[in-house]
Amino acid sequence: MRVDYIVFLLLFGLSVGAYPQIDRPLSWQSRLHLEHELVGLIWSNASQDFVPVTDFLSSIEDSKYLILGEKHDNPDHHALQLSILNHLLDLDKVSLVSFEMMDTSSQSQLDGLLQAEIDNLKSLKAYLEWDDEGWDWSFYGPLIYSSYISDVSLAASNITNSRMMEIYGLEELPSELDIFDDPTMTRLMQDIDESHCGLLPESQFPAMVRVQQGRDYSMAKSLVSENGEQIKILIAGNYHARKDLGVPRYLTASDPELSDSEIVSVSFMEVAQGEMDPTAYSQATGNLAPFDFLWFTPVVSEEDYCSSLRQQ
Repeated sequence: MRVDYIVFLLLFGLSVGAYPQIDRPLSWQSRLHLEHELVGLIWSNASQDFVPVTDFLSSIEDSKYLILGEKHDNPDHHALQLSILNHLLDLDKVSLVSFEMMDTSSQSQLDGLLQAEIDNLKSLKAYLEWDDEGWDWSFYGPLIYSSYISDVSLAASNITNSRMMEIYGLEELPSELDIFDDPTMTRLMQDIDESHCGLLPESQFPAMVRVQQGRDYSMAKSLVSENGEQIKILIAGNYHARKDLGVPRYLTASDPELSDSEIVSVSFMEVAQGEMDPTAYSQATGNLAPFDFLWFTPVVSEEDYCSSLRQQ
């Protein structure tokens, strides 16, 4: 058994092979809004209802692509990702795990892992030259290590800084990124503005959206590069996981025969104080629901990042 998986199971009071009983408040590492009535529930956009873990697992086991979203600093999101990943690895259903947290310049290191004789998380971190200032190793190390010891392919899916600056400086959108209609592009512009707390000059909106699209395209490309019938998993932020705006759109654009139902997108979503309606947590653009499943968790922090930026 994997040490990290056992730790997770003990944390949630489980026996090996059991489904997560995540409705116990003491199980959560995030401590804010533990009593919120949505915490621990899984919402299905297909059925417009809450579903048990067994139904959720049945759905993801039949997928071709599985995208596990997250709020990057919430430890519960990563614990749940690890539990799901290990469940699928134990069933031998995974062929590839791809990570937003590594850019394509790290792919050669991942390709050389089998020859590196890594036997613990510490040596894996050193081998990958992981920078904790960018991404917390305690969150992502167990996911990478669990995939590695299960002998599945690993992919670094984000664009490099040099590619980011190249895309930023373009005057026109590259053809491979040009897949959205005008209303969707307008939504992307609005979201870029909001994510930068309204402090970004409007003149920079198109360039920043191009970078966002470049990242999503690169992540999708990392998934389709691997052959095999087993599930290909992407670990990425919730916005990248959106089926209406993110990586899934590039997956379907690259393969006309790919059905939207073959892509399962899961958002681990922090609850909002006073908001009990699960449909209020993800507003769709167009006819596609942003996520197939919303798995609600407590909140790790209520810091007002925008307020901090405005005071600088």
